[in-house]
Amino acid sequence: MSTEEVKKVQAPAASAVADEGDDHDGGVEAGESEEPQAYFEPVVKLNEVEVVSGEEGEDVVFTMRAKLFDFRETLLDKGTGKKTWCERGVGNVRFLKHKEAGKVRMLMRQEKTLKIIINHLVESRAELTANMGSDRAWVWTCYDFSEGVVEPKTFALRFANAENAQAFKEAHESAKKNNKALEAGADAADTSAGDEAAKALKNLDVKKD
Repeated sequence: MSTEEVKKVQAPAASAVADEGDDHDGGVEAGESEEPQAYFEPVVKLNEVEVVSGEEGEDVVFTMRAKLFDFRETLLDKGTGKKTWCERGVGNVRFLKHKEAGKVRMLMRQEKTLKIIINHLVESRAELTANMGSDRAWVWTCYDFSEGVVEPKTFALRFANAENAQAFKEAHESAKKNNKALEAGADAADTSAGDEAAKALKNLDVKKD
């Protein structure tokens, strides 16, 4: 085979490598821009809106993921008085302490939707009881405000394990003690120094020039 014939045979192979390189680069030479230059005015302009959660004046003192159940009438049993445990949602149950008032409330939002499913102050008389003897679920009653009106509720929270359930119970007990102390007036500031200053001011003899 002559030299020219060898060159003719090898030529398609070289062309194939070049084509592969073109496909890899999208068929565009280096430095060439494919970005569109046209500008379209948006049909609807949305203004930035500040979202207020209602939690700005509170500190999170505890958070734990759990599943919430509500002991209530189903839609089919509405008005019959028959109640059953209904799953209400999964999310983080939290204890929030108000920065000024000092009271602690329990708040839980449903994952993804962020809908409030628990919202009430931790009552100093509230008691957690084990659900059917389980070591990872607690039941309690309260006056809840999650639906926009205060109503008596019976809730149950189920945690991933017994350790998480115990941690929740300890945080709940701590919140109860905190709120009970506030109800007893322990949040009142020590005014003894102010009283002494007022007494001294009262006895002060002010002379006119």
